[in-house]
Amino acid sequence: MNVNPLYHTKTPILNEGNPEEKRKEILDYFHKTFDIDEQLFEVFADQSAMYQKADPLRHPLIFYYGHTATFYINKLIVSKILSNRINPRYESMFAIGVDEMSWDDMNTSHYDWPTVEEVTEYRNKVRATLDELIKTLPLNLPIGWDNPFWVIMMGIEHERIHLETSSVLIRQIPLQYLKPVLDWNLCSEAAPALENSLISVDGKQLTIGKSFNDSLYGWDNEYGIHTADIQPFKASKYLCSNGEFLEFVDAGGYQIQKYWTEEGWNWKQFKEAQHPLFWKKEGNEWKLRLVFNETAMPLNWPVEVNFLEAKAFCNWKSEQTGLPLRLLSEDEWFVLYKNANIPDLPYWKTAPGNINMEHFQSPCPVDRFRFNEFYDLIGNVWQWTETPINGFEGFKIHPIYDDFSTPTFDTKHNLIKGGSWISTGNEAIGNSRYAFRRHFYQHAGFRYVESANEVVIPQDIYETDPEVILHCEAQYGVGLPGVRNYYQQIAEIAIQYAGMSLGSALDLGCRTGRTTWELAKSFDSVTGLDFTARNIKVAVQLQENGSFNYVFPEEGDLLSYHQLNLNNLGFESLVGKVTFLQSDASNMKSIFVGYDMVLLNNILDQMYNPRHFLTSVHKRINSGGRLIVATGFDWSESCTKRENWVGGYRDSGEQIWGEDDLESLLSATFTKIDGPIIIPSVKRINKRKYSYSNIEVTIWEKK
Repeated sequence: MNVNPLYHTKTPILNEGNPEEKRKEILDYFHKTFDIDEQLFEVFADQSAMYQKADPLRHPLIFYYGHTATFYINKLIVSKILSNRINPRYESMFAIGVDEMSWDDMNTSHYDWPTVEEVTEYRNKVRATLDELIKTLPLNLPIGWDNPFWVIMMGIEHERIHLETSSVLIRQIPLQYLKPVLDWNLCSEAAPALENSLISVDGKQLTIGKSFNDSLYGWDNEYGIHTADIQPFKASKYLCSNGEFLEFVDAGGYQIQKYWTEEGWNWKQFKEAQHPLFWKKEGNEWKLRLVFNETAMPLNWPVEVNFLEAKAFCNWKSEQTGLPLRLLSEDEWFVLYKNANIPDLPYWKTAPGNINMEHFQSPCPVDRFRFNEFYDLIGNVWQWTETPINGFEGFKIHPIYDDFSTPTFDTKHNLIKGGSWISTGNEAIGNSRYAFRRHFYQHAGFRYVESANEVVIPQDIYETDPEVILHCEAQYGVGLPGVRNYYQQIAEIAIQYAGMSLGSALDLGCRTGRTTWELAKSFDSVTGLDFTARNIKVAVQLQENGSFNYVFPEEGDLLSYHQLNLNNLGFESLVGKVTFLQSDASNMKSIFVGYDMVLLNNILDQMYNPRHFLTSVHKRINSGGRLIVATGFDWSESCTKRENWVGGYRDSGEQIWGEDDLESLLSATFTKIDGPIIIPSVKRINKRKYSYSNIEVTIWEKK
């Protein structure tokens, strides 16, 4: 058994112990996390492969090498634990683009990737920064959501997630570019496939979800309460093995459309898939690709497939057996898990399954780790479920990582449960909830069930996120009688003062996209940027699907239901003129340049470094182009440190107003054309309550 201490680390218990001992524990956990992440990238014998796309819909590996480090700094900046960036360019370049969302920027021409050595040097600086921060930051127990150490734990657990995602991408890099990780203990046990069978499971009254005083770090979607009355069902004794899945392949399952969902068949046709991604056939022999090597096909190891392939297998197996088989649900997985009384990661002496890298750094036979009558309830490979991810009752968004979960609440991301051999930290605990698009590959396989339990898959989702629905209603709703829609008015003003050119425009702080669409009526192309994907997804779904649904709280528990429709809004002809992307306005990528007009759309007082933005925005605007600044100068230290305010303070006893401070910051590079123009902005809170503010608009021309 491998004894490398990197492979036996455990996520810390956060609500007990001595603060200084806990500090040392977290410091050790941080460094081991950084070490194991970097060890994974030592697999490259030829570093040029780090600049190749292992998957055309994902970034090259150099992105992920930088991403885990920049995540620490970006979250510490947002949470105001750190004031200064280490490398603003890297912290923008490596910030976003992991889950193939429509607002991820995957255009390779937009990236001038640094060398591996340069990223390594940056990582060293991040490590030193975090080392000093962990050693000196005041620490009080328990560590909860509002504790600065929670943000540090967020960075550590995020880096451990990427052990999985990066290793899956490395697994798709051609072998000639790779070399072994010398410390890895690859399982060498292989045998013919075992005969699987279904085992009866009693029904159970199930309650799951974490409380906010839980002892372990968790992502926001793990919290809340979910209850279910699970009726008896039968589950497969083993995970589906390579040998069992081979029967489906040999039966022509990849050529027979009736076994596949419409989504699955479209994917199969597009990818021209004939077998699982990590399988390779040479003559009559099958081989299995692991992270950095190939091996003769171990038929008794778990098969690794995406959801669509697993679903097709279940449909085929149902036809062969005459039984109504499907993948297990999240609830059914929890029944198996709870029946087995499996301890959580920090509380076991030795991992009870092939998990936490404690036994192998690869899959192993499906009959190696037993839990009562079943095998591999945790570990070996993740288990795809029929359940699309959503929040539990009482779900709350963590403000420092507000788009971790909600962009996946779209019925297109299915939960995987149980962890894999490389699952560590939060991923190895029972309450972890991770979901991926159904065509994604992870180190994931499946267990099938015969069950009459209903799996609820909503088809018509209504957005309920309080912040998002307020923006939806403010931008697209009826508003306050007698007051015109702010987002239409600001677009009209921007178009009126656009000058000679109506080529390209940038809408900064687009939120759910109304102003971006309105600008596209006159501009040739418009890019809408917002800090959070939770807002952008509204505009993206409108663009892609033509509609978006949301509920609005009218009075107490009484709700109204709304559908935004491109045709009704008059935007259907503008779809090709708009682009929506996620970006931090205080630290934008260098690609956002060459605009004829930039609209700062009422977010100046929500930026953490507005002064930096105002003194550098001229670099993004063409000569003679226009800058429109719309702001209420509503400063708060919860958003912006006082030293970065634009107005609203005293200097040497004198009052400094926003309008004057704004002019002093812009006058070197811009000439003021007009303003201030005052336009009202109204947000409807409920049936009778509104929030009203006056927004000051000034227009500037680049010198």
